[in-house]
Amino acid sequence: MGNWIVNNGLSAFILVVWMGINIFLFVWFYLFYDLGDQFIYTRSLLGSALAWARAPAAVLNFNCMLILLPVCRNLLSFFRGSLMCCGRTMRKQLDKNISFHKLVAYMIALMTAVHTIAHLINVERYNNSRLGDNSELAKELSELEDSDNTTYLNPIRTTNVHPQQTPTYFVFTTIAGLTGVIITLALILIITSSMEVIRRSYFEVFWYTHHLFVVFFIGLVFHGAGYIVRKQVTTDPPHNATFCRDRPSDWGLIPACPVPQFSGGPAQTWWWVIGPMILYIFERVLRFIRYMQAVTYRKIVLHPSKVLELQLMKNGFKMEVGQYVFLNCPAISQLEWHPFTMTSAPEEDFFAVHIRSAGDWTDKLIDIMKNLPEGTQGPKMGVDGPFGTASEDVFDYEVSMLVGAGIGVTPFASILKSIWYKFKISNPKLRTRKIYFYWICRETHAFEWFADLLQGLEREMEERGMVDFLTYKLYLTGWDQGHANHARIHSDEDTDVVTGLKQKTNYGRPAWDKEFEQVRKENPTSVVGTFLCGPAVLAKILEKKCAKYSDVDPRKTRFYFNKENF
Repeated sequence: MGNWIVNNGLSAFILVVWMGINIFLFVWFYLFYDLGDQFIYTRSLLGSALAWARAPAAVLNFNCMLILLPVCRNLLSFFRGSLMCCGRTMRKQLDKNISFHKLVAYMIALMTAVHTIAHLINVERYNNSRLGDNSELAKELSELEDSDNTTYLNPIRTTNVHPQQTPTYFVFTTIAGLTGVIITLALILIITSSMEVIRRSYFEVFWYTHHLFVVFFIGLVFHGAGYIVRKQVTTDPPHNATFCRDRPSDWGLIPACPVPQFSGGPAQTWWWVIGPMILYIFERVLRFIRYMQAVTYRKIVLHPSKVLELQLMKNGFKMEVGQYVFLNCPAISQLEWHPFTMTSAPEEDFFAVHIRSAGDWTDKLIDIMKNLPEGTQGPKMGVDGPFGTASEDVFDYEVSMLVGAGIGVTPFASILKSIWYKFKISNPKLRTRKIYFYWICRETHAFEWFADLLQGLEREMEERGMVDFLTYKLYLTGWDQGHANHARIHSDEDTDVVTGLKQKTNYGRPAWDKEFEQVRKENPTSVVGTFLCGPAVLAKILEKKCAKYSDVDPRKTRFYFNKENF
């Protein structure tokens, strides 16, 4: 249990607080509408469905306020920089922004379902009350006129303008009904297109459909402006609902029971969402400004395994290790922006990204670059960023374990390059005294991406007598018997037959229990930062290993898990 707290204690606390606020809002507003005297007559028409509609609405307001904040990346990067003076555990929470964004979205979906079902019941009960199916009181309340002296309670009513109003007509013509239909449909499309299978295989569908959030928020702001949910207001003389509810025939005839009057409350959702909406608009304005800034190509390299390397230059661009940028290529799409981790080091006068073929957008970009005449500039490229990630904290740990799967090696390429420059230019004073680097690939060609970098690091560490500073292990998972036989024949050579490095390539997957046990044995009193850029399945494995091999005693080895998310 103690090991779990080391890695997840603060995250769990934040989730408990978030869930506690949701529960409090639901219960508070449920009781407010279910017990409040001003809603006695409203409950006479709707029953408990009134409270079941309004309580989820309060929770929706709270979560709609939160949903945009985790994707305001400039804001998160600002906080990450501001929190550098704080503990790494606090900064780690910012790296879980997408997970929290999804969690809030699930709550919005659940509360929308409850809110919608309750209001459908309300519409049916309003209609039944108008037809006199419920009680004499309900029928009397439904027949109140909207005149100078009385205000209506039942929104589905017969008027000169709508002599034959029906529930369907009401839903599709009123502000509340029409916006409710629109935002519900928008939410359904947003959530269904966000499923993993859609996002991975049809990213464009996910990307464009996700931007229906604009329609969702516009509809949300106006949804409460229909004044549909109405409450009793004070009259002179006052109308005592407790005393008068059983004698509707006396309303307006005796002083104690004047005709009750009702009004709808003002729209309140915009109070909750206006701040995040302004922040998000600022994010988009900043992205447009960055898009307009000139970006030039320093170098375009086509690597094996359909990997494209772009070395770009932009005035005033400054980065840290492990950060990422969003790229937009108008020649492919004016609207699509895709995130890529930078593989260059802060010490270089350019920034680079490695782009693997993984969908229509990347395939089109690679095809464009393939067909460029030699020596010419590539198409216009918009760059938004850089943005902070967990990998920025690598040098804050005494010991770091870097795990990259396939193209997921990119943030660690930036880190390793930065290490190379630090040792090349000066004698750095790093807090980090040991780095373990694991790279897991399916294809032998993939190792060519950064083999030169690793060879340079090997030489540099040998010259400085710091061979123990960097321990790296390469794993080839997509191998056949031919590969194995070839490696066995050349096993006595000084360098690996696959990579040309002194470190020999391993065949298969790492035995993580063995690796963590070895790291703990070699660093018995250290804080170890474990960093992953790779699939969720591997993340679950490493997170469990960090918890398993961490010691509650702060004087012994502790592993902190960090994962790239964008």
